[in-house]
Amino acid sequence: MIKIKPEEIKILSSYIYNLSGISIDASKAYLLETRFGKLLEEEGCKSYSEFYHKAKSNSGGKLEKKIIDAITTNETLFFRDTNPFDLLKFKILPDLMDARSAKGTRAGNTQLKIWSSACSTGQEIYSVAIVLKELFGPSGGPKVSLVGTDLSDAAVAQASAGTYNKFEIERGLPREKLQRYFTMAGNNWKIKDEIRAMASFRRMNLMQPFMGLGKFDIIFCRNVAIYFTLPDRKKLFNKIADVLEPDGYLIIGSTESLTGVCPRFVPKRHLRSVYYQLS
Repeated sequence: MIKIKPEEIKILSSYIYNLSGISIDASKAYLLETRFGKLLEEEGCKSYSEFYHKAKSNSGGKLEKKIIDAITTNETLFFRDTNPFDLLKFKILPDLMDARSAKGTRAGNTQLKIWSSACSTGQEIYSVAIVLKELFGPSGGPKVSLVGTDLSDAAVAQASAGTYNKFEIERGLPREKLQRYFTMAGNNWKIKDEIRAMASFRRMNLMQPFMGLGKFDIIFCRNVAIYFTLPDRKKLFNKIADVLEPDGYLIIGSTESLTGVCPRFVPKRHLRSVYYQLS
C-alpha cells in the first residue's frame, strides 16, 4: 500500500472537507490509506499528490464521486441500536397521531413526513418503513412520506434499488422480517415493492442549503455529525431545526449530544432513549 506523506494529508483532507464537510485531522493517515489505497491503484497513481491533482483535473467529476463514495462508506445495518425504532413505535408515532387527532385530523388523512438525513444504503429508512407497516397495517394509518438523502451517489443508488447481499441482510434484520418483507433476487435479497414504494431517495450534501425539502415530523440524523467540526455541527442542527415541525422529533446517535451545539433543541427521555424537540 502506498504511504501518505504528512504534507499530503493536509492537502487531501482539505479537499475532502470542501467536498463533503467531513473533517479528517493529521492523526487519520491510516483512514486515508485504507479508504483510498485501492483507488490509487485503479487510477495508476504513484502518490497521494498525484491522486489529488488527478481528481482536481478530472473532467466530469467521476473521480470526485469515487472519492466521496470511498470516504462516506460508514457503518450501517437494519434496526441499528434497536432503541430508536422502539422509541418510534411506542412513543413518537402514537404521540404524533394523538396530536393530529386533537386537531381534528382523522388518521387516514394525516400526513407524516420522515427524513433520514444520512441514509447510506437505505437500511435505516427501510427499518422505519417496516415499523410503520407493522404498527398501522394495510389501512387506517397516516399517509407517510419517507425521504432518504446521502452524499454518496453509490449509496443512494443501492438504497433506491433496495437490494442487499447476504452479509448486509443478516446484520440486524430478524429472520421473520426477512421472510415477510424481502424476496430473493439471484444471490441477493430485494425489499418488496410495498415497502420500497414508501420511500424516495436523493443525493444531498448536508453542508449545503436545504432546498425543496419542506417540513418534517421526524428527522433521523444519526452518527453523521460526528465527522464534522463543531462550527459545522452548529450550522447543521440549526438548519435541521428550520425544517422540523414545531411538535416534531429529532433522533441522533446514541453517543451524540446537542449540548453546546444547538440550544434550539431540548433533550427529552423515554425509557432508555433520548430524543430532541424544539424549545
